[in-house]
Amino acid sequence: MARRTEKTHVNTKKTGARNRVLLVDDHPLVREGLATLIRATPDLTVSGEAGCVDEACRHLAEDIPDLVMLDLTLPGKSGLDLIKHVRDRYPRLRVLVLSMHEESVYAERVLRAGAHGYIMKHMPGTQIVEAVRTVLRGEIYVSPAIASRLLKLIVDGDSRAGREDGVEKLSNRELQVFICIGNGQSTQEIADQFQLSIKTIQTYREHIKRKFGLRNATDLIHFATQQAQPNRQ
Repeated sequence: MARRTEKTHVNTKKTGARNRVLLVDDHPLVREGLATLIRATPDLTVSGEAGCVDEACRHLAEDIPDLVMLDLTLPGKSGLDLIKHVRDRYPRLRVLVLSMHEESVYAERVLRAGAHGYIMKHMPGTQIVEAVRTVLRGEIYVSPAIASRLLKLIVDGDSRAGREDGVEKLSNRELQVFICIGNGQSTQEIADQFQLSIKTIQTYREHIKRKFGLRNATDLIHFATQQAQPNRQ
């Protein structure tokens, strides 16, 4: 059997050329707004747009950009799945997550998964551009609050085994289901999205309830909805 080879991301950009960004979001209006912002920035341009993980993977197979900007919540496979794909196939490719989900809940998880930055969608355009530029420089972008938290983990000695708080309790699939619950999706809708059985999703829901100490489905929905809301204070 012939060995499959993957494209390697080699930066052959000429001095002064624009950095190319692939936009991955399932909302066309969001992609349009981001595309307008990126194209209005002298050192950036849009290499392509995708509404789901499979479409993004097809773009990457044909043309590797300098950065992928993606949402966590996508139809079918999630943003976490795309981060893993990029990490495995294109290890030099930079990844920035732009999401509506609260940074304090999800930022550390996506960084561990292989992303290089996390910024929330309600931030001003100038800050989003700065996040893009920071990640393209080879640095990590998070808010000062999250940066302080991560530094504290380093100073105190980071041990995941001893830090079972928040969404660190959840597996990647459990986190994806948790996000969907917070977005108001039913068990059937979640099962359809991930192409899994209703029984499997119900099992994930039970795992999540147990890990968070929640009594019933109502408590789970309430808690997941709270976690999904951006904290703008």
